[in-house]
Amino acid sequence: MPHTRPALPYLLGYPEHLRQQVQQLLDDGTLGDWLAERYPEAHAVRNDSALYDYVQDLKARHLRTAPPLAKVAYAARLQVVQQALGTHTKVSRVQGGKLKAKREIRVASLFKEAPAEFLKMIVVHELAHLKEPDHDKAFYQLCCHMARDYHQLEFDTRVWLTWRDAAGKAAPEQGEPAGG
Repeated sequence: MPHTRPALPYLLGYPEHLRQQVQQLLDDGTLGDWLAERYPEAHAVRNDSALYDYVQDLKARHLRTAPPLAKVAYAARLQVVQQALGTHTKVSRVQGGKLKAKREIRVASLFKEAPAEFLKMIVVHELAHLKEPDHDKAFYQLCCHMARDYHQLEFDTRVWLTWRDAAGKAAPEQGEPAGG
């Protein structure tokens, strides 16, 4: 029996009535227009250097006491199908007899072409992991502290990913471990 992909895979955790509304816009061919009207603003964060500055600015405003970041970069190989839109890692290395931990954030490169609010959502999500490792109440409270409309942005980002898939936009390459 062939494996069929579930309808609206990015929205599986949401109520049926919301999935039906998205499916209707998709069927009508108006989902892209709805997204463009709701999120018309692109961002200028197109390379790793600009992304590093963008993340550092958000971190300085909201998480001054969080551990420093050694690296921030776009990653072409994050597996969106496994829900990894970004990753946060803590790399430990021995340097001069001491164990040094360096933290890194990687953001799926498809966010280079995402609306500005969606880039902010994924960056806020990964920054929150600097303080809160689990997706629990404290984690989401921190996300909402950094972006008041975090939950709406997360939903709309998932709607945007659904639209991209339906429109046949290129998915990122597979191969890098999932996280997020």
